[in-house]
Amino acid sequence: MDGSALRAKIAAGDRIYGTMTSLVRNPRFAPIFGRLGFDYVIVDTEHAPTGRSETADLALALHSTGTCPIIRVKDSEPHATVMALDAGFHGVLVPYCETAAEVASVVVAARNRPLKGDLRDRVRDHGEYPSEASRKYLEERQKNVVVMIGIESLPAIENLEKILDVGGIDVIFIGPNDLSIQLGVPDDYAHPKFVEATEYIINTAQKRGIAAGGHFQTEPLIEEWIGRGSRFVLYSGDGRAIMEYFRGALGKFKNTTVREARYGEI
Repeated sequence: MDGSALRAKIAAGDRIYGTMTSLVRNPRFAPIFGRLGFDYVIVDTEHAPTGRSETADLALALHSTGTCPIIRVKDSEPHATVMALDAGFHGVLVPYCETAAEVASVVVAARNRPLKGDLRDRVRDHGEYPSEASRKYLEERQKNVVVMIGIESLPAIENLEKILDVGGIDVIFIGPNDLSIQLGVPDDYAHPKFVEATEYIINTAQKRGIAAGGHFQTEPLIEEWIGRGSRFVLYSGDGRAIMEYFRGALGKFKNTTVREARYGEI
């Protein structure tokens, strides 16, 4: 799946399913995600030390398996988005955005590269392109780009309507850990404050035809927020998936060993 196909699913009101990687460096992991049937995989470079050349290899490998490659860039600085897309990703997740101006710079960078400097600012501030031909060319060139914006703080929630007014946004990403801390209820995802805030974000985005959802780590939370209208499903990550699988399997093996030892003593 490429970016344009993922955008088409979102525009059609479909739910999209993905996960995030922070440990994977080797592109040979990519076929695993393809066989699992994820619509997209987000490669994290905000909290993970993955380098640019490694991410470029992952982008190509993921796309070759039919999985849309998205990258979480380090921050909302516009050139970080441009570099990520130049590396071969079909979309960006821009973390911790708080103002409409910040988001406008990101969207223009994603949707109008390679415009830079004054020309880019004219597009952002006045919708003024070098020519009508340039506008049409850039729209066609960037139709494959998925833009995901991170809403993870109280200022972001307060500015959400203005942020969505910017346009050009495909997905709203909710960072549950960051948001719950700001709300004063760290990691308490059942707390009314967290539930109310998350519902507001999802419902406000949905009214604009924009998919929204949180990066939840457990099946019950994923199921709960699908039931509450989330169309952007971002489930767990590579590190947690490995840990949970081995924890469960190893626990069974150890229990079996203990039982066999006891039976042998009888």
